Amino acid sequence: MLHNLKQPAKLLVLSAAMALTACGKPAQQSIEAAPASTTVSTELVDTDFNPKLAEYIKTLSEDRFQGRAPATKGEELTVAYLEENFKRIGLKAIDGDSYKQPVSLIQIDPKQVSAMKLSGGGEQLPAELVYRDEMFAWTTQVTEAVEVTESEMVFVGYGIVAPEYNWNDYEGLDVKGKTVVMFVNDPGFATQDPKLFNGNAMTYYGRWTYKFEEAARQGAAMALIIHETDAASYGWGVVAHGSPVKFDLIKENKNMDRAKVEGWVTTETAQKLFANIGSDIETLRKQALSGEFKPVPLNVKASISIQNNLRELESSNVVGYIEGSKYPDEYVLYMAHWDHLGVDFSNPNNKVFNGAQDNASGTGAVIALAEYFAQQPQPERSVVFVLVTAEERGLLGSAWYAENPVFPLEKTVAAINMDVMNVYGPMKDMVVVGLGNTDLEEILVKYTEQQGRYAVKEPNPEAGIAYRSDHFSLSKKGVPILYAKGGNDHYQHGAEWGAKQRAEYNACCYHKVEDEWNDNWDLRGAQQDLFLYFRVGNDLANSRQWPNWYQGNEFRAIRDASVSARQ
Repeated sequence: MLHNLKQPAKLLVLSAAMALTACGKPAQQSIEAAPASTTVSTELVDTDFNPKLAEYIKTLSEDRFQGRAPATKGEELTVAYLEENFKRIGLKAIDGDSYKQPVSLIQIDPKQVSAMKLSGGGEQLPAELVYRDEMFAWTTQVTEAVEVTESEMVFVGYGIVAPEYNWNDYEGLDVKGKTVVMFVNDPGFATQDPKLFNGNAMTYYGRWTYKFEEAARQGAAMALIIHETDAASYGWGVVAHGSPVKFDLIKENKNMDRAKVEGWVTTETAQKLFANIGSDIETLRKQALSGEFKPVPLNVKASISIQNNLRELESSNVVGYIEGSKYPDEYVLYMAHWDHLGVDFSNPNNKVFNGAQDNASGTGAVIALAEYFAQQPQPERSVVFVLVTAEERGLLGSAWYAENPVFPLEKTVAAINMDVMNVYGPMKDMVVVGLGNTDLEEILVKYTEQQGRYAVKEPNPEAGIAYRSDHFSLSKKGVPILYAKGGNDHYQHGAEWGAKQRAEYNACCYHKVEDEWNDNWDLRGAQQDLFLYFRVGNDLANSRQWPNWYQGNEFRAIRDASVSARQ
């Protein structure tokens, strides 16, 4: 049934996958305090950007915001707090006196997913694939039931069409109504060849989201990705044993342009499918990496059915801006997501996912930046502050903004994203996610070096972090983006200590109720980073610069297509 929930629910019940495995009062992350050091303090600069930063983060981390889940009472309270601060700062609103951009979401909850039946294959193939054990499937089509029947399965390599790399895995193949099977990640990761795609660093073509999008463009009825832990950067449990509930934007076409079914199969399942044609994974991988790859029929047909419960949800992005004095129709944009995971009723003691680092810290940083900008001379270009909803549901708030921009994206100079700020003190390194993609980095590096620091690439570019936060929604529309934060090389304790803090957070607190405000946090590093964000944005807001993606980047052509709007 389709339930229209225009009024926020009081609390969000999280799936078992997000529930705690232990009860009792959560232990905060144990952070070794960095004692004052004359040597360190004389080296440090820019640690006092906005003294209210701690207040904003701590407030947004309070239980009263109920975990800041979209379409709940927690959202109502959070958005009111954000609007109150934007108004106090003096930002211009976007709709009368309102800073809210309504975002329409759909929740797709599969109440029944059948086994995937296989027919026409050899004796070594099972008659069906078991849901969650051997395959995991869903639909993004907004419908109460979908069915794929006797769909021919075909292996399409990496499922990539990339003109800038002269790569087309679908060349000469009509997959309308068929089931495509493909590897995760991209050929650069598979070969570790720096001259192929982006080498070890994942391109967007390696992301599972792209592969489903491309399969839909090709007309496939079902798209299945082969799970491999190293290539995906997470295990099968992350794929198949979390919540099956999907969220998406409400679109006029109800996502009927997507494949009927999307999903994953295990490596073992893929081996069986390939054995059916007398081959194996490594043989077909070599073929997929060759310049002469042709899609391979798997001589088997697949059938599956899915039944859904549907709910409409209403949420909001929060948008305010400072109007430019000379070029008000050109925009420098700062962004962060305000949402988190809500409330967990399975834990009798601490039920609220406060998301202090993820992402009260980024939300508080945007408020601090807006406040600082408002105290400066009016910029020549407009400066926009966007706090988006539903990042934790799949970057949906930023995707809504990208599809329904308050300000034209072709006139948006650049976007700077803040997601999980540094709370461990001043760091010598500034990690630039996706370093080597845009000339925005050149501005950042200049100011980073002025702080006596250095810029580095993220330590695991093969994981595709550049495609997992809200800036990515704008990247896909061609807007140059910057996503950078303090790294691990602590001024006093060194890189090993810094890496240990990050690892402990990931183990104890990430997406758990333990992600709470901690009085031991040292926000001097975050203050330094905020100075960098400000200086980059202020440079852009008071110049005629139009940053772009470097030649060869997958988003360069999209940006270049709108160049006439900037002339």
